[in-house]
Amino acid sequence: MHIPTLHVRRLTGLTALACAATLAPAVALTATASSAATTSAATSAATSAAAASAAAARCKTSGLVVWMNTPGSNAAGSVYYTLEFTNLSGHTCTLDGHPGVSAVSLSGRRVGGPAAWAPPAAAKVTLANGATAYDVLQYSNVVISNSGPGPCDPVMAAGLRVYPPDQTASRIVPIPLQACSTGVTYLHVRPIQTDQPPG
Repeated sequence: MHIPTLHVRRLTGLTALACAATLAPAVALTATASSAATTSAATSAATSAAAASAAAARCKTSGLVVWMNTPGSNAAGSVYYTLEFTNLSGHTCTLDGHPGVSAVSLSGRRVGGPAAWAPPAAAKVTLANGATAYDVLQYSNVVISNSGPGPCDPVMAAGLRVYPPDQTASRIVPIPLQACSTGVTYLHVRPIQTDQPPG
């Protein structure tokens, strides 16, 4: 039986249209799924990065270099020094709060009382490897000269013992200075911050 050429062409065209109609939703569905997967992966990566930053471990003393930027700046009977905390741990870590600071003798024995904590309120500082955080230490010349709130009985100290926040290990920062040998407060320390203080 001979089928006219025109009829064959119509059948072929109808078949092609049917196939296209069947495949179009599948292609659209695949594209939508691919786009959703890409968006989901990007969101997941961003969330993971934020979580990793939030979950960064506290900086340990063993991974920090603690040093002092000298000379200090003078104002109203005090000298303001900048303590610096450089992260060399190999990974990101956090510092949150005030360090513990006290004067020490050449043998490492504490001289007098520790530094008092000064405002402002503490805020968590995230330090990338190689980054530095800062702290302001106020040293009172007025108290040292015995014109403060009580007797100071100053002696020469060889440096400062510094405990990073929440750490039981310390670093010694060498700096010869006069320190009160009694319990009189002559040092005040602020919370650690990310910005270097003006000076």
